[in-house]
Amino acid sequence: MNKNPKPATHYIVGIDLGTTHTVVAYAPLASPDGIRVFDIAQLVAPGEVAALPLLPSVRFHPADGELAASALQLPWPADSGNAGQPPGVIGELARRLGAQVPGRLVASAKSWLSHAAVDRLAPILPWGAPDGVPKISPVEASASYLAHVRAAWNAHFPDSPLERQELRLTVPASFDEGARALTLSAARLAGLPQVQLLEEPQAAFHDWLLRHQGRLDQELAQIRRVLVCDVGGGTTDLSLIDVEPDAAGGSPRLMRVGVGNHLMLGGDNMDLALAHAVEARMGNAPGAPGAPLSASRLAQLMDRCRAAKEVLLAHGAPEQAPVTLLGGGARLVGGSRTVMLQRDEVERLIVDGFFPPVGLDAQPVQARGGIVAFGLPYARDAAITRHIAAFLRQHGPDLPDALLLNGGVFRAGALAQRLAETLGAWRAAPLRLLHNDNPDVAVARGAVAHGLAQRGLAPRIGGGSARSYFLRLDEAKAPGQQANAGQARGICILPRGSEPGHEALLTGRSFALRVGQPVRFQLFSAVAEGAGQALAQAGELVTLDEDALVRLPPIVMVLAADPADPGASNGQPVRQDIAVQLAASLTDVGTLELHCVAQLDARQRWRLAFDLRQPQAEAGGPEAPDPRLAARMAEAIAQIDRIFGTNKQPVSPKEVTQLRAQLERLLGDRAQWTTPVLRQLFDALWQRERGRRRSAAHERVWLNLAGYGLRPGFGDPLDAWRAQQLWTLLPLGVQHPNDRQVGAEWWTLWRRVAGGLDATGQLRLLDDFAFNLQISEEGADGLEGARPVSGSAGDMLRLGASLERIPPAYKSEIGEWLLGRINKSTAASPARQRAGHDSSADDSLYLWALGRIGTREPFHGSPHDVVPPDTASAWIDSLLALDWKRLEAAAFAAVNLARVTDDRARDLPPALREQVLARLHAIHAPAPWLAMVAGKVELDEATERRLLGESLPPGLRLMA
Repeated sequence: MNKNPKPATHYIVGIDLGTTHTVVAYAPLASPDGIRVFDIAQLVAPGEVAALPLLPSVRFHPADGELAASALQLPWPADSGNAGQPPGVIGELARRLGAQVPGRLVASAKSWLSHAAVDRLAPILPWGAPDGVPKISPVEASASYLAHVRAAWNAHFPDSPLERQELRLTVPASFDEGARALTLSAARLAGLPQVQLLEEPQAAFHDWLLRHQGRLDQELAQIRRVLVCDVGGGTTDLSLIDVEPDAAGGSPRLMRVGVGNHLMLGGDNMDLALAHAVEARMGNAPGAPGAPLSASRLAQLMDRCRAAKEVLLAHGAPEQAPVTLLGGGARLVGGSRTVMLQRDEVERLIVDGFFPPVGLDAQPVQARGGIVAFGLPYARDAAITRHIAAFLRQHGPDLPDALLLNGGVFRAGALAQRLAETLGAWRAAPLRLLHNDNPDVAVARGAVAHGLAQRGLAPRIGGGSARSYFLRLDEAKAPGQQANAGQARGICILPRGSEPGHEALLTGRSFALRVGQPVRFQLFSAVAEGAGQALAQAGELVTLDEDALVRLPPIVMVLAADPADPGASNGQPVRQDIAVQLAASLTDVGTLELHCVAQLDARQRWRLAFDLRQPQAEAGGPEAPDPRLAARMAEAIAQIDRIFGTNKQPVSPKEVTQLRAQLERLLGDRAQWTTPVLRQLFDALWQRERGRRRSAAHERVWLNLAGYGLRPGFGDPLDAWRAQQLWTLLPLGVQHPNDRQVGAEWWTLWRRVAGGLDATGQLRLLDDFAFNLQISEEGADGLEGARPVSGSAGDMLRLGASLERIPPAYKSEIGEWLLGRINKSTAASPARQRAGHDSSADDSLYLWALGRIGTREPFHGSPHDVVPPDTASAWIDSLLALDWKRLEAAAFAAVNLARVTDDRARDLPPALREQVLARLHAIHAPAPWLAMVAGKVELDEATERRLLGESLPPGLRLMA
């Protein structure tokens, strides 16, 4: 007899892991008549616990000794609710503490999950927090909220632990596969390995359906299409649901027919807009006229504005509400400032700013000018009505005749009225507004209703996959198909509407996977078809409009070689190709799953996983293959094989040194070599890596071409694998250590590919750089066993300054060393010039390295790794003491240090930027430099080339 049976599943549980709040609802399986909201136990004051229906989705990281352990005691063991994360306060008390102490509150973690331009698995939150504040990743923050919910539930229902219940976790309908996978990772980290994802707008409509279940045929009798508009804290989520009456008079058939693309625009943006307005009226900090609030202080003001907004937009609201920003340090109370917000002012700013009346033909503004802060890429156009117009046109021609609103902002009658009036104007007739009695909990309740619907106990919404998924093909022209110039071809692997559990096997196309070699897949998704296009079916070849599609994280797969394979000799497996087909399905938990299936044995399957840490750079679409280029590429690879291959024909030293010129003769100016061309050359060089050992000339040429072929280390889905292969050379070092030019090419190679290395790899390069730089300048005396790599200090400095993933503390140390050299050199320069020595070249190198190491906008690293603004400001103070007319490099360094990012956690004080701008005007600096300090702009090609040290491959664009 089993004395410890596993706890049974007793409940259907819905969890709304929101940007602002987390809500839990449940229904007993034994009597699922009523859905209840679970009150979540949480700290509301030091030492005081209360169970509340809303758990604020925030964490506060207290300083050592700030709160006694007894003040943080919850009704469960301390380690059961933190998901293995650093100690932190979660919930209502965290929100209150964050309003008092800046820089220690983690907020909007859900928004960060969808921000692919940062490493979402890295400890980056609280964003912009000072040194000494513990940081966690967006995934870990999300996991900690779920772990808190799990601990609270298990304390209340000890016989029905949460991990054993039937769980549904809601996500925005617009979340892509990467964000969904990270959400599931957070759930697993919290001890909830089995959850089903459900889209939030669909959950909100499920809640409405269940509440009107008994009279649904009457409620929906005159309705054919419903727009669900869910404006949460971080996103605006749109879904369309078609209603088909039942001919027999029963319940209508419901089908979700469209969802919107990701739109980071919600309550946080409204709070930020209010905070900007209040900030302008509060006046400035004493002694700092014109100084804006820091990022952490602005976050505090946003929280105060949110509270005032909720008061002023509620039913029966007062005419005004105070917004108070506490002082800092010893002047916590005495330094506080208060502004009175008027109700009509708030309604005007939010109603007219976010819901302006526009026509159905309105297009979202693409030019920059949206609200940007805290490192998050908010939508550039804050007008939600314009985004809705574009969404409805995409899914036209039928317009909705009913509207369901969800989200706390719609408690304001003026917002609901404006949106309903705008939609009514588009269809030239009023539309019905479906009542949502409690938008704060509707999504969690709807998640439970979805579980009931799957049991036949509540109305069901069909629709299957909200997106079609496409695989981009490497060739631009498929058999029997004519591709237009500049357009990519793709194959549909899973059509929109596919039901969960149905697997689409692409039997009409096979792929060859080579053992031990990588294969890449680039996927795209689409929420609707283009104008005049029919829904693509699985296996159908289509032309891809990549600008209208959502690019998913790349998939890279390597089949591990098995030494036990038949035919293997000396433990080395025989290279072989395995013919496979792709199988795609929508899983029961709501995510896309891909497998490679062996054609000869369908039991052999390999699961494909998205690379969620791929640096954010994109290559342009695949070029139409040019038969002439293919022939020239074959000849180019033959030239590489002649120099580095295993052929026995004699090769003269002149042929070795002229290889690059030969390749340019065949392929054109190397500055115009595209990423595909460069990677083919690198692959050919890597396969012949042993050939570099033949002579110093061989090694010089091989290092030069290999580094150039893999630059900047990313941009192609296979680059991470290539970088891993190249990394095996680092312990070996150069093969001709006494040749200084070999050493120079060695350091140049690693500088060029550094963007493809993770933080650990870059730290190893930093050690090598520092070690060899010391030897270069001081000699190897006393360094027993040292095996340095020769090369100039300049080569090493260019590498060190390009390591963007090393911690800011190391960058600060390098910068201080550079400043010391700059100051020493410039102080001695008059005497050196009189003696006939010109140090301007060294000065320019040091200054370039300083600007590169301290740049505000990294090229391949995450923004959280830039040096702190205070450090960059101090460096600029030193640069302002130099003569920029004589040292133009000092001006360029200052430009990179003062570059505007629109992120207050990184941007320098406006007064200092004004000083830089004044000096730039005085020396008649180039217009792009002035623009970089005046506002957020993209780099022009010349500035980009100067900052990187060389140009990027054509077609490769860095995503800021």
